[in-house]
Amino acid sequence: MDDPDLDRDPGLDLIPAPVSVREVPPSGRYVLDEETRVEARPGAEGVARWLRATVGAATGLPLAPGDDDDNRIVLAVDPALGRRLGPEGYRVVVDGHAVRVDGGSSAGVFWGAQTLRQLLGPAAFRRAPIGARTGWELPMVAIEDAPRFVWRGVLLDVARHFLPKDGVLRYLDLLAAHKLNVLHLHLTDDQGWRMEIHRYPELTRTGAWRARTKLGHRASPLWDERPHGGYYTQDDLREIVAYAAERHITVVPEIDLPGHSQAAIAAYPELGNTDVVDTAALTVWDTWGVSPNVLAPTDHTLAFYENVLAEVLDVFPSPFVHIGGDECPKDQWKASPAARARMAAEGLADEDELQSWFIRHFDRWLAERGRRMVGWDEILEGGLAEGATVSSWRGYAGGIAAARAGHDVVMCPEQQVYLDHRQAPGADEPVPIGYVRTLEDVYRFDPVPAELTGTEAARILGAQANLWTEVMEDQRRLDYQAFPRLAAFAETVWSPLPAPAARDHPAFERRMAAHYARLDALGVDYRPPGGPHPWQRRPGVLGRPIEGAPPIV
Repeated sequence: MDDPDLDRDPGLDLIPAPVSVREVPPSGRYVLDEETRVEARPGAEGVARWLRATVGAATGLPLAPGDDDDNRIVLAVDPALGRRLGPEGYRVVVDGHAVRVDGGSSAGVFWGAQTLRQLLGPAAFRRAPIGARTGWELPMVAIEDAPRFVWRGVLLDVARHFLPKDGVLRYLDLLAAHKLNVLHLHLTDDQGWRMEIHRYPELTRTGAWRARTKLGHRASPLWDERPHGGYYTQDDLREIVAYAAERHITVVPEIDLPGHSQAAIAAYPELGNTDVVDTAALTVWDTWGVSPNVLAPTDHTLAFYENVLAEVLDVFPSPFVHIGGDECPKDQWKASPAARARMAAEGLADEDELQSWFIRHFDRWLAERGRRMVGWDEILEGGLAEGATVSSWRGYAGGIAAARAGHDVVMCPEQQVYLDHRQAPGADEPVPIGYVRTLEDVYRFDPVPAELTGTEAARILGAQANLWTEVMEDQRRLDYQAFPRLAAFAETVWSPLPAPAARDHPAFERRMAAHYARLDALGVDYRPPGGPHPWQRRPGVLGRPIEGAPPIV
């Protein structure tokens, strides 16, 4: 901050913290009222629509189009600003004449509009006015800002617990409010297949439903005996993609293979290792952990998933497609004559190389179609094509190795940014699994390991917070695990923070005091600063904390 006193002004308790804030004379406030017009210059028309739909709805102001010189909000793309700050950089200036939001691109204008909304106060985050009010005040300031990373992501696991379409759209709004720009949608796993595939209707007719669900940790004795499931039609997903694009968010789909595939095998048993398992007897998995049932390394399986991915590419325009590649048990392959024959035919030394053969096949297939493969850090084993990107989840080591080998990296280490993990020590958390990761722990996360040189560090595209939903059965639990930690994560990937040990966590918590009111207005059921909600306290029922235990993924 240029002036630290400004940060203590409730009107400037911005999350994430901007690069530069300075006061603009004359001191005082600029008032938006019924006569305020919104002038959207070329490239900013979509931001104007968003502003009217959100801020207009909350304030009751029409924010009609116009260019009144004395009372207007100007939205404009400024290429010179883009050259200086980057395409997502922005400048917000509030002076005695107008409010101006400039961006290096339309995305930059949009992030500037998000800051403008925060300056208006928590009531600007509601869906309708909450009382008679003739004017909305803004401080006289100039803010310049730009993100640290180009990948500021959140993984949403809709395979373990299905989140209806409206819940996904709501989460896109929450990501946008925190200047996060990637939604990694985990669409398939052992416990459910969530994307309609026209060529293979059983993937959703059978694979989208399980008979019952384990409640809590996988060691819990409790079950929900109700069937669970659901899926998105391709038109649902196109709507999600379009809604995200309006908010400058890229949706990255994940189709998991060759492990985490029991739901697909339950739908189409020939995908499994039929020579060692009665795959026709398999059902969609109803518990957590890593299923031993994996895809068979056959030509039929390859062709099946090529057909699946062809429909995925038709729905998702993202340059990145995630294929999983993690946690693939090899026991069935070791026992399978068909798998051994494949290894011999391909000249593969062992089952680890067989998994690499699987991954490289789809790496090439996607590259031939102009897309980039992303996979969990296990995909490093056996070598990758030049364009492949690695999601480093088992700590930093995979990301370091990938960057040094010339691959782009998204850092999402389980020890720091798996938000299904408990938020405090002890047994008060609803399902106290995994590592303790407090709000401060997440705030001190740094996606760039100190071991990397400048060139290597440039391979870190950014980071991602992962919301695995085994123990998040509904939207309320999802909110509780995500927030407020997702606000801290948003700052670590946007703001040019000092080294983790030097970060001013007390100042962040002061700003969070104002941000909680914004979350309240948005209807986010976050974990309160003082501890769990009474409704969340279920110690000793759904699973005991296990110090240092691996997460359920």
